[in-house]
Amino acid sequence: MQSFLAKFTALVRGILCGFDRLFFCGSMRNLAHIRGLQQYLWTHNILLKDFGAHSLKVSARLEEASLRHAHQLGREVRYLNSSHHRKEDLAREIAARDRIKSGLICVLRSVDPCMSFQVNMNCQTHKLELRYRQRKCMHLYHYQIHPLFGFMHVRIQTWFPFRVYVCLNGREWLARQMDQAKLRYMRRDNTFTWVEDLGQAQALLDQQTQADWPSLLGELAAAVNPLHAQLLPQYHYYWSLSDSEWASDVMFSSRADLMAFYPQFLRYAVTTFGAVDVLRFLGKPLPASGKVPHACRHEVSTNLKERVEGTRLKHWLNGNSIKMYDKTSVLRVETLIRDPGDFKVFRGVEGHPQRPKEWLPLRKGVADVQRRATVSQAANERYLEALTAVQDTTPLWQLAEPLCRPAPAPVRQRTNPSECPSGPNVASGTETIQKSTLPSEALVSDPRPKRPQRVRALNPLAAGDAALLEAVARHEFLINGLRNRDLRSLLYKGDDEPANRRRQSAAVTRRLRLLRAHGLIRKVPKTHRYLVTDSGRRTITALLAARNASADVLNHCAA
Repeated sequence: MQSFLAKFTALVRGILCGFDRLFFCGSMRNLAHIRGLQQYLWTHNILLKDFGAHSLKVSARLEEASLRHAHQLGREVRYLNSSHHRKEDLAREIAARDRIKSGLICVLRSVDPCMSFQVNMNCQTHKLELRYRQRKCMHLYHYQIHPLFGFMHVRIQTWFPFRVYVCLNGREWLARQMDQAKLRYMRRDNTFTWVEDLGQAQALLDQQTQADWPSLLGELAAAVNPLHAQLLPQYHYYWSLSDSEWASDVMFSSRADLMAFYPQFLRYAVTTFGAVDVLRFLGKPLPASGKVPHACRHEVSTNLKERVEGTRLKHWLNGNSIKMYDKTSVLRVETLIRDPGDFKVFRGVEGHPQRPKEWLPLRKGVADVQRRATVSQAANERYLEALTAVQDTTPLWQLAEPLCRPAPAPVRQRTNPSECPSGPNVASGTETIQKSTLPSEALVSDPRPKRPQRVRALNPLAAGDAALLEAVARHEFLINGLRNRDLRSLLYKGDDEPANRRRQSAAVTRRLRLLRAHGLIRKVPKTHRYLVTDSGRRTITALLAARNASADVLNHCAA
């Protein structure tokens, strides 16, 4: 990462690295399986046939106690009967409407999928059996503005085994820390575009990884389930980190400075980073050959999407991912870990304290939060280091000169006789002649040499050719390519008349032929799609950058 910052040191204010979104899960390990619940039923003398009635009674008491604080404060309790509601946006609307600055905002009730218990009849033994399966039950979402974490929510499952989920944001937490330290900053959503003292802010972010998670999360769980000590006194919550997002925010001086390079970052990442690169970013060991190891059977995928806040590029591997996107003037590289078993931690074997420490799979428990932060930061640094190679030092004239001359037209050769609808053909050079429809004298070769077909030169500074290059180089075409209809919709916006479609399609075909002749695009075999070539990507990026640059910038670079 240091080479990346050194390369763009004139444009970058600094960098902040820390947790973004954290999703914790609290479960009672002695109750979250069939044998544990059987032990609970035996201890309380509850028969399997009475489990349903007992669960309803316990769930009713838990829900009443969980909602008591909201009723005392007069906060809204709303039931959501559809999964299309975005709960976070609804909670923020309620907080703005009721002018809530701290404490509980509201409680949202929703029936969500979960893992729970159910008693069923075994058709073979004709006896009742306890099963642990996916079901649906009532969940309570307690949205609040916490004095330490800021805006967050705690969710509790109102049916056995009563799991508790805590979702908070590290950047929201950092804002609270900087407010207490009287540190000025500028913020947009969960991104900081300017901080008065980056060193102090980074020190506050580093403190988050050393938090006493069991105590902090235990207090949140006790607030949403006040009857836990009465209902389940012998069971305690074990906390695990299900999802963690570690973000490295490179803060550019302005949005314009970031957008001068971000399209190049996207094109380079999409066209250059392969499966081996993604494995390397996420810390997977690679053989000396540099190829994908045979033991790796996971799928590596790349996804590019246009969002409201910017363009996001994400690489997936076995549930874990690393992504890059632009947020105002901030370039964010973020690592998401959902399956920590792909990483290693140097620790002792659980249950065997006398054995020496060794490198073992990373656990979901909060005991490995610091190690998770370390491997996530290493992944982000490897990604930023790879982006350092984006800038090209080839002189612009070497890229533009071939395009400013006419080029030989691409020739379509038909070698399969079945491609011609009129019958078998005889191919002569690049022309196809049908024997049965031409007189014999037409088969005599013409002694005059034929002039080869050519296409015109490109003028990148002209509006028409520049619009063509910009349309071809769009981000959504980098992975799946483009078609005639895609290019037509961009070049002829607002003209959807059916009478003009045939004429527009023919014009786009000629432009695709022009780009193919100059080597900027290539046709995907057996499809109607075209992809920008590697050399074409470099050339188009350089020409568009030079076309949009001002004279002062060009003179400064030339000097």
